[in-house]
Amino acid sequence: MVRANGAVSLRELARVVQTSEVTVRRDVRALEAEGLLDRRHGGAVLPGGFSREPGYPQKTHLAAAEKSAIADLAAGLVEEGDAIVVGAGTTTQELARRLARVPGLTVVTNSLLVAQALAHANRVEVVMTGGTLRGSNYALVGSGAEQSLAGLRVTKAFISGSGLTAERGLSTANMLSASVDRALVQSANEVIVLADHTKLGADSMFQTVATDAITRLVTDEHTAAEDPTARELDALADCGVQISVAALGLPAEAPAVHPQPSAAPPRRPVPPAGLAAPGTPLPGQRRPAPHGGLPIPARLAERIR
Repeated sequence: MVRANGAVSLRELARVVQTSEVTVRRDVRALEAEGLLDRRHGGAVLPGGFSREPGYPQKTHLAAAEKSAIADLAAGLVEEGDAIVVGAGTTTQELARRLARVPGLTVVTNSLLVAQALAHANRVEVVMTGGTLRGSNYALVGSGAEQSLAGLRVTKAFISGSGLTAERGLSTANMLSASVDRALVQSANEVIVLADHTKLGADSMFQTVATDAITRLVTDEHTAAEDPTARELDALADCGVQISVAALGLPAEAPAVHPQPSAAPPRRPVPPAGLAAPGTPLPGQRRPAPHGGLPIPARLAERIR
């Protein structure tokens, strides 16, 4: 599977061979010892993964369910009338399919796949960069793309990459892609990284976004015992990155926006006499979880609140 796809997640591997992730992780260690693959947090790649990037057909089959859940959750961060930039990638393509329903939206992108997903959305304006087509991921790159982004200002940037670590931030295996991604994020007030668990702890040749420039990470739920991705999430949270975790198999909800300490709390409407305030549980009911019901690792709960 690694030879065919360039990379594979432990969760997907366990599903295919119908065994536990613990067993798969042990076997992956043995294959790495033989030099047949390189382990990554939550998955495995072909040797030499720093410079190798899987093509679009391979990426579409890797962690597909996780990417879908991430896109569902990320779409809740976009509001009517927003102006945003969306980078290239299979996860951002999934996001674009959901953005077609947001009225008054303006999307700037260098991705043909993102533009195609929004081509028939009557209420969404799509602005494409110039540049040279990079066929492996259907993205426009080069000086033409970077120059078309000069002077641009938008509210949010949604971007993906090949790897994400707390030490180095987001990275990718291609220099031209990294350069355009940097131009995309420089135009945004908020930088939102979409990365499934197979990318957490992985590193590539070219840095795209430093950790201190990332506003929020939207990732998927991955709760394997002693999983290194959980430690990477801890480290990212320590660096000030807001963590939003998309639960698989459940309807996604927009994550709570955590106000700055100086921000005034929103005023609640005063209910008429004799009526309970909105959100007050009835007798015998539990108050809903503060993070919208999305399962979040316990070690991150305090930071995310």
